[in-house]
Formats: sequence, C-alpha cells, structure tokens
Amino acid sequence: MITNRRGFFAIAGGALLGSAPFVGVLARTSSAVGPAPTALVGKKWAMVIDVKKCMDRKDCNACQDACHVAHNVPNIEGVKEEIKWIWREPYKNAFPSQSHTYISDTMKNGTLPVLCNHCEEPGCVRVCPTKATWKRADGIVMMDMHRCIGCRYCMAACPYGARSFNFKDPRPYIATVKQAFPTRSMGVVEKCNFCAERLAFGKGPLCVEACENVGCGALMFGDLGDARSKVSMTLRARNAIRRKPELGTAPQVFYIV
Repeated sequence: MITNRRGFFAIAGGALLGSAPFVGVLARTSSAVGPAPTALVGKKWAMVIDVKKCMDRKDCNACQDACHVAHNVPNIEGVKEEIKWIWREPYKNAFPSQSHTYISDTMKNGTLPVLCNHCEEPGCVRVCPTKATWKRADGIVMMDMHRCIGCRYCMAACPYGARSFNFKDPRPYIATVKQAFPTRSMGVVEKCNFCAERLAFGKGPLCVEACENVGCGALMFGDLGDARSKVSMTLRARNAIRRKPELGTAPQVFYIV
C-alpha cells in the first residue's frame, strides 16, 4: 500500500519514465483493485444525527475517537493547527441562523457532532484547481491528499469549517499509525470521507459503529436513494434540520431536533 506522498510520487515518477516492467506490474495488478463484491452501494449516501440522544451523552466522544484513530488524524493542540474530521460543536455555532430566544436550554447550551456535510452542491469541488477534491456519483465528496497542492481554496469555499490544513508534518502527532489508512504530509488539506474505504468492503462509517457500540444510537447512515432505508424512513417520520440551508449547498448530514 502507498502510505505517503513520497511513495505515491516515486511510483508516479517510475510510470513517467516509461519503464516497461513497471507498466506491466501496474497492468497486472490494476484489475485486482476495486470494490469487493460485498461493497455497500448507494445512490445518495447521507447521515442522520439525533440531537437529543447525542446531547444526553454530552461527555461522549466515541464517534470522534474511533474516526480519528482509524484515519490517523493527528492530535495537535491549538485552534489554528488542529486537525478534525468529526468533532463536537455548540449548537449556536453549528446553527447560527436557526437559534432564537425561546429555544430550550438543553439545546442552547448543548454540543453536537459536526463533520463534512458531503453537500449536493459542494463549493469546495468547484474551486479546487487540481481536482484533488471531487464528488462521487453516490454523493460522497472525496479528497485526494496526494493531489492537493495546499492552496486552501476549498477551505475558503467551505462554509462549515469541515476541512483542516496540515501546517506541520502530522505523523509525529499520531500515537499509533494505522497501516490500513494513508498518513498525510505537511501542506495538504484533509477531511471526513464518510469512511469510503470501509463502504468498499461492506462496512458502514466508524463513527456510526462506535455510537452504536456505546449504546447511544444517535448516528445513522444510509442511502436516501432507497425509500426503505433507515435514514429515509427516519427523515419522513421526524423533523430534521440542516446546517446553513440558506447557502444552497444542500448538506447530506441531517439533524433531528
């Protein structure tokens, strides 16, 4: 597995040199790369978060811990340099246009998980000059950290603060590197990917799994393209809001209130 930027460019450089044996290796192995037969396939992936259930466990960080450990997210202190894929945010910060005087104290003073919203109309994708970020057919907004040149246009275009920039080499700040997911290097942007690497092998996002394991069940994930999926039925039965809907990005992370 290519676990860092240097390895990626070493292989890419070999290809550019026109080495016949190297090209032959790529040709032989390329057919083996792809989703497993058990891959989870959806038309429109989305996440639903039950705010009350989550706020009832205000000290729980199971979803963040599971995500950050598996994806080699470094533990760097400080608002400027910290790296976040999923984290807890005060309600008033997450929903500034949907707060009012008469909102319940529980909601007003509570925190809830926020992450990349995998928008239907992602501004980050439009502004990226190298196509390092793109939207898949199933709605997941992906990020190729090897292609990122660190211009941070995507960060400026994201109204949710869902992207982080590596101002320094993140590897010294990872307690235990997980070989199953690539580490990053200084000068690149990163964010939540809805655990696309797990979907390819029939598993759901780690944050949802961790939430279920602690007995909370505040997080749900599924296909909105399937009317019988849990997320589809939940959204039809319960009232849900999205972050900053007035911006027209159409987030695919919904919050039941």
